[in-house]
Amino acid sequence: MQNYFALFQLPQQFNIELAVLDSNYRKLLAEVHPDKFVNASSAERMQSMQKATLANEAYKILKQPTSRARYLLQLAGIETEEENNTAMPADFLMAQMEWREAIDDAKFAKDIAALDALLIDMRAQANILQQQVAEEITQAPTQAAMTVRKLRFIDKVSEDVNQLIAQLED
Repeated sequence: MQNYFALFQLPQQFNIELAVLDSNYRKLLAEVHPDKFVNASSAERMQSMQKATLANEAYKILKQPTSRARYLLQLAGIETEEENNTAMPADFLMAQMEWREAIDDAKFAKDIAALDALLIDMRAQANILQQQVAEEITQAPTQAAMTVRKLRFIDKVSEDVNQLIAQLED
């Protein structure tokens, strides 16, 4: 399997330059895009399609912090077990409950401003966790799996809030 960091000529670490990722992605896609291989053999067309698909998948994973952290842990042989392991520290469980209550209150009141404020709060918490996971990946990788699970939860709740805002705006 091709290492996604190597594919885009990036250091294999959590903190990456997103502008470099974007630029290298566009360059790679320009080289392997199937439209450039219209008159090539079927094998070359297939290979270009596979490379383009790989580039798209790798870009999607490295662009998003939670999936990038998960991928780094997988490279180290550590699974985050997000589907099976839902155990969380008590303080994080309390924050989850508070966010869910705030979402319910804002939904009932149709308060988009409250939802926007909640998103800002969750983004701030996610930023703290991203800094934490960047250190843990190199210093305490097994602990980083817990942090990835927390980030995944925040991502999911943020998606729910964004969907709710879209519903309320319609």
